[in-house]
Amino acid sequence: MKKIYLWFILASLLIAGCELEQYPESTTSRAAVFSSAQGLDLYANSFYNMLPGSTTLDAMTDYLAVKTIPNFLQPAFSATNSSGWDWGDLRNINYFLKYNTDSRVPEEVRKNYNGIAKFFRALFYFEKVKRFGDVPWINIPLDVSDTIMLYGPRNSRTLIMDSVLADINYACANITSTVDASRSLITKYVAYGLKSRICLFEGTFRKYHTELGLESTANTWLNDAASAAKTVMDAGTYSIYTSGGTTKAYRTLFTSSAPVASEVMLAAVMDLTLNRLHDANWWWTSGTYGSKASFIRSFINTYLMEDGTPFTNTPGWQTMLFKDEVKGRDHRLQQTIRMGDYKRISDGVQIPGPPVFSYTFTGYQPIKWTLDDMYYDTRDLNINSISLMRYAEMLLNYAEARAELGTLSDADWASTIGVLRSRAGITGGLSAKPTEVDPYLQSTYFPDISDPVILEIRRERGIELSLEGVRFPDILRWKRGELMKMEWNGFYVPELVTPMDLNEDGILDVAFFQGTKPSPSFKGVEYVDVSAMIGTNQNSQRLKNNTYGELTWMNNLVRAWEDKHYYYPIPLNDILQNPNLKQNPGWQ
Repeated sequence: MKKIYLWFILASLLIAGCELEQYPESTTSRAAVFSSAQGLDLYANSFYNMLPGSTTLDAMTDYLAVKTIPNFLQPAFSATNSSGWDWGDLRNINYFLKYNTDSRVPEEVRKNYNGIAKFFRALFYFEKVKRFGDVPWINIPLDVSDTIMLYGPRNSRTLIMDSVLADINYACANITSTVDASRSLITKYVAYGLKSRICLFEGTFRKYHTELGLESTANTWLNDAASAAKTVMDAGTYSIYTSGGTTKAYRTLFTSSAPVASEVMLAAVMDLTLNRLHDANWWWTSGTYGSKASFIRSFINTYLMEDGTPFTNTPGWQTMLFKDEVKGRDHRLQQTIRMGDYKRISDGVQIPGPPVFSYTFTGYQPIKWTLDDMYYDTRDLNINSISLMRYAEMLLNYAEARAELGTLSDADWASTIGVLRSRAGITGGLSAKPTEVDPYLQSTYFPDISDPVILEIRRERGIELSLEGVRFPDILRWKRGELMKMEWNGFYVPELVTPMDLNEDGILDVAFFQGTKPSPSFKGVEYVDVSAMIGTNQNSQRLKNNTYGELTWMNNLVRAWEDKHYYYPIPLNDILQNPNLKQNPGWQ
């Protein structure tokens, strides 16, 4: 795992605060750090604090119903509520790059660590561009005399992204390590992985956001995305993990304490002895601590049947009961939500684990990141590592970039999408590109896309990378922000009061009622009130047709999406400090 040290001289002394301002520097001699490879290594460890360390990566996305509407999607959201205009990490990186010049350290070693620093600077700016669009390009540690930069305007997207590309190219060329057994350190191929991610985002963003006038440059970025992903694919360092078979391999990637080294390229690794843990079980199985995030039915409908045909081609799918609709599907479904014979562990004993409505609004309760043992359900106790980059993403990036370029071959399809679907237990359509559009996928998600190959790659990306933090950026780059307003719908309920056995274990699990809880009631059954009114408060959980139909959640509240939402507003305080920044369109 990433090395953890008890001391680190400069990390605490040189990291700036939250704004583009000057902060006092340490009087500690820089030579103590920059004169040896060990010192450079110590400093470089501070950059890793920029990486995520939790499983709430998809806190705001189209396919999850949550407890409250995210602030960003509420009509009252404004520049007053915005955040993220922080620059401390950047100053830490720029300081390193400025002073890593000591000739006592071999040039190759210095270039390696500069490559790591530029990897993180590329990551820093990539995140800023995704959030705000144009931002200031700062490549030096600012002093109080640097007033032009401190109070200057934002630079153009093209300048920023060209600079990001230059940084990640430097990282790819100069990072010397190609393999890290712990999967927690930046290597050459992780840099290529980030390059693929960045270039795919920028290429498709420019293609679909025609208002930028940058469509003519999109293919250059898409070619770079495909090339970077292919570099990782051809290296032979990684492969798709299949141990345990089609019903276990996928979920193992997210429950293993040590990263699954064959597929995971970069991970946040937990360590019980160092009390480095996360709170996935607490978040995903608590009705109060977490957001009660639940998949919506519209997304679950996109999981294919085992034979590779769309589920929505099945007669009667609209009114199919939960216990039936989950059968015979893509095996990732049973490794992503509670269904079928899923079990939990209580004091060493396996017990049935159907969806629990104190934890879910829709019935599609996620399990992807959680451990089955209920011991982990309270507080931050999880020991499973968090994958931050997987080889599967490289296959998807390559396939999508080539499809957008119109150059994806049947062989490309078979070696990317075909491989992922085979791991998921799907038997059909693995060797050749699709030729027919799925009308459900097109009409529900991507009405402007008529290419069946692009549609299917987007389906695959949504399923394979669900809950891994890429969905909202995907929505942004595809210019499909309207999906953030999708109905939060759940499984089909045929009638009130009658209990349902969700996992067919002979034990009744849940019943839905309106008004007064039925009496007598069935022991052990969870009763959920779907009345239109509870006292004087509006109840947000209902059935679509009042006494039957799909569950719905918060249909009575508005979620906002306009073109301005493709970027966050610059926080008001920062605009007041530097009016030259100017506000993003629509947020003035």
